[in-house]
Amino acid sequence: MVMSGGSRGIGLAIARRAAADGANITLIAKTDVPHPKLPGTIHTAAAELERAGGQVLPFVGDIRFDDHVEAAVRQTVDRFGGIDIVVNNASAIDLSRTGELTMKKYDLMQDINCRGSYLLARTCLPALRKSAVAERNPHILTLSPPINPNPRWAGAHLGYTIAKYGMSLTTLGLADELRADGIAVNSLWPRTTIASAAVENVLGGDELLARSRTPEICADAAHVVLTSPAAETTGNFFLDEDVLAAAGVTDFDKYRVAPGRADLELDLFLDT
Repeated sequence: MVMSGGSRGIGLAIARRAAADGANITLIAKTDVPHPKLPGTIHTAAAELERAGGQVLPFVGDIRFDDHVEAAVRQTVDRFGGIDIVVNNASAIDLSRTGELTMKKYDLMQDINCRGSYLLARTCLPALRKSAVAERNPHILTLSPPINPNPRWAGAHLGYTIAKYGMSLTTLGLADELRADGIAVNSLWPRTTIASAAVENVLGGDELLARSRTPEICADAAHVVLTSPAAETTGNFFLDEDVLAAAGVTDFDKYRVAPGRADLELDLFLDT
């Protein structure tokens, strides 16, 4: 598995679930030293994943730069012998309206979210095609929402919406392009807000955290998707709750940050 980001939050939870199966994992992340506002580094994440049962290549790099991604993919193939799974997890967020969003921040979101997802998937294609030939069930999974034409979302935060829908268009296009190659391409999005640094620092603080679910719901849903037959599971925009319900999960209370509260918060880009 090659994952962009993964030092914390949903990405780390997905990697931890894979590590429990003994997966080989490459994390491409920038957090080499502790951040004053964010928990964990790529090194603490790697240590946690190895304790969970995985083998980890921590690659300190920036998903925006071609040479960083190319080096990470090359080192992954050299160390682990190939790539079967790509997870586009890295994402930048700024919900400012158009007049308040600087072009520097706009470019950052486009470069990390949209271009970074395209670049990582594109760079991994030769290895993924070899995985398909070897019948190792290759998947690309992107953490991005269903493309919702309701103008509410673009009107609320146009720059961020363009960046996230760009990630989703990558799923839409690659799923069709790679279908004949036997490579599954899907997106996954949480139905409710997830307890993460973005929710705490950008969206709503402690109150919204209490109305959120834990990252483990996304991790469990990602595990279902990534272990599904590639030929039968491609071109989908999955919601975590729907994936788990279809897999027979009935107890969703275990994923609540604050058990017993009924006021879960619907995530961005979802109308109902």
